Amino acid sequence: MTDPHFRRLTLITGASSGIGTELARICAAKGHDLALVARSSDALHALSDEIAAAGAPRPLVIVLDLAGRDAGEELETALAQARASVSILINNAGFGLAGPARALNAREQVEMIDLNVRSLSDLTLRFLPQIIAARGRIMNVASVAAFLPGPGMATYYATKSFVVSFSESLWQELRATGVTVTALCPGLTTTGFQARAGLDTALLKNMPTQSARDVAMSGYEAMMAGRRRIVTGAFNKLTVALMPFMPRALLLPLLGYLQAKRRDG
Repeated sequence: MTDPHFRRLTLITGASSGIGTELARICAAKGHDLALVARSSDALHALSDEIAAAGAPRPLVIVLDLAGRDAGEELETALAQARASVSILINNAGFGLAGPARALNAREQVEMIDLNVRSLSDLTLRFLPQIIAARGRIMNVASVAAFLPGPGMATYYATKSFVVSFSESLWQELRATGVTVTALCPGLTTTGFQARAGLDTALLKNMPTQSARDVAMSGYEAMMAGRRRIVTGAFNKLTVALMPFMPRALLLPLLGYLQAKRRDG
């Protein structure tokens, strides 16, 4: 993938909404040539049109469900056919589900692991040779949930713990190559995540939240600076700082109660 005629792209997954859409807008405004990946064809093409109308190169649009077992191979093939390589990878695609693990659909929970963990790992490892050749960057979108126990959203919290651990380990392993890996860890963000997860969105007005734009800008700046991890928002930074001092025997029932309140309203 060193052919000078290949497009060297910033690949953003989950680009059709929320943080992913804002990352695409920011990256395009900063001069990145983009590949946008998500399931929603209409949303991706509308975003591509918007970016092109602003004078940036028209992004490559790849409509794909990344939870599928063959999605990584399909994405790699689509990029090769478009004569494109990946210099920056932003793994943003993911979702959560609220409720006790025993009460949630098991298949959907495994699909969450497939998207949040397996796909993220697959794309990172699959495109790593191209990213190393470009001395590029990787950003994996995690969550403040990575630093907390997650009764009431157990599988989701566990997937985000994996993302932070994986990202920080790669940051260390890849330092000598010139590649940096950044874990973006937002808290409550105004996106469609809460509705998809089954949380009571009305409660958000009483809780500290950030806009998708603010989270995306913080993530972009941290990625370009080569930071290992960025926790966005003062409240979230304080939460993460206090976690090591909170006894799990007290924290687990408290978080379980709060999750139930967020779910049931």
